[in-house]
Amino acid sequence: MRSTRASAALERLKRRSGEPRYSMVRTADERFYLVLKEAAAPTRLCEPLPLDEFVAFVDGCGPQPAPRRATSNDLAFERQLRKK
Repeated sequence: MRSTRASAALERLKRRSGEPRYSMVRTADERFYLVLKEAAAPTRLCEPLPLDEFVAFVDGCGPQPAPRRATSNDLAFERQLRKK
């Protein structure tokens, strides 16, 4: 299913923000948009977007993850991978 990437991006956003009320809507023409479920009515947070643009939008929302700390072994391994 094509929406797996979109739902994974949504789960990452929920985990980062601590807000479980985020949801996504898939339209008939394979576009997605993000909504925030509220008591009165859901609030649309973006216009319908194609899959790649939706994933990029959702990944840019909310607090961003802290940069990964790299050890000297990690850096050496990455240099070794780039050589090949």
